Amino acid sequence: MTQQWIDPKTILHSPRALLGTALLAASLGVAGTAQAVDLRFGHGGTEDTAYHLGAERFKELLAEASDGEIGVEILGNSVLGHETEMFEQQMAGALDVSIINPGLITDFSPTANVFSIPFLYRDEDHWRQVLDGEVGRAIADQITAETDVRVLAFYGGGKRQVVSTEPLESLDDLEGLKIRTNPTRPLITAWEALGADPTVMEWSEIYTGLQLGAIDGLLNEAEWIHRMRFHEVAPHIGLSEHDITVRLLTLSQSTWDRLDEAQQGQVMEAAAESASYARQVQLEQDAEALDLLVEEGATLHEMDRETMMETVAGPLESVIDDMGLTEYHQMIVNAE
Repeated sequence: MTQQWIDPKTILHSPRALLGTALLAASLGVAGTAQAVDLRFGHGGTEDTAYHLGAERFKELLAEASDGEIGVEILGNSVLGHETEMFEQQMAGALDVSIINPGLITDFSPTANVFSIPFLYRDEDHWRQVLDGEVGRAIADQITAETDVRVLAFYGGGKRQVVSTEPLESLDDLEGLKIRTNPTRPLITAWEALGADPTVMEWSEIYTGLQLGAIDGLLNEAEWIHRMRFHEVAPHIGLSEHDITVRLLTLSQSTWDRLDEAQQGQVMEAAAESASYARQVQLEQDAEALDLLVEEGATLHEMDRETMMETVAGPLESVIDDMGLTEYHQMIVNAE
């Protein structure tokens, strides 16, 4: 049997060869460009909150920076569950982005407890410097290391006050006051030092608890005092400003790992810009809510914040040390 000689040009220009070449070129072209990414962004706020407005800004910034290659689906109003549940979904790689109260993830990250220490910030400028500077990044990286969920940036901005059924004319009026607090050691230690009786109660039971006298007050920011109508049954608001809230903008590590370097940079830039925007929105909403509370009959009481800080400093020091938070606490206190 004799072999038939075939011109290589015939092979190269055959329909099958041309199709194979086209498919190879297409696959190489796709491999050489950024892949389209769709991120699911869950949070617990309604559409008029800084949570949702910040998420919208994050989506817009990412779409612009990536030329539409990174899309964001926003799922607000806790449709994916409570914040703790959403964080667990991120740990499992089932959810991409979320906004998390650090006080809810302390079982996963001991470092997150640092944000529960009252009287942590001198003022708004100090708070911003901490969150946007090297201190904030160091804390974010440590939380990331402990949970395998990346902290991209910080939202927040509500100033926490004392809400009471009774007038707060002086610090003496805190004596024996049953105040609903979150069950964190720094908070409980501080308010016990101030003479109050810290009491743990479910969020959904607070209004009724105030009505029935099970508690005499709570700690909350003006926006949520107004949203939950707490001032209807506890019309006295002590301006302690013992905290400015911090919320974590988080990304699943598995999501981060599937982004290329350019996309990671785009996500970080969008996170930082959206965080700055969301914090400003929150501060403005907080101030507006305080004005609304006064219009609707609440009475504001100035509180001796300096004396409060001096009173809690000693008891807090030992608790902070026992919780292994001394280094981060000092970094925050010394931030310029």
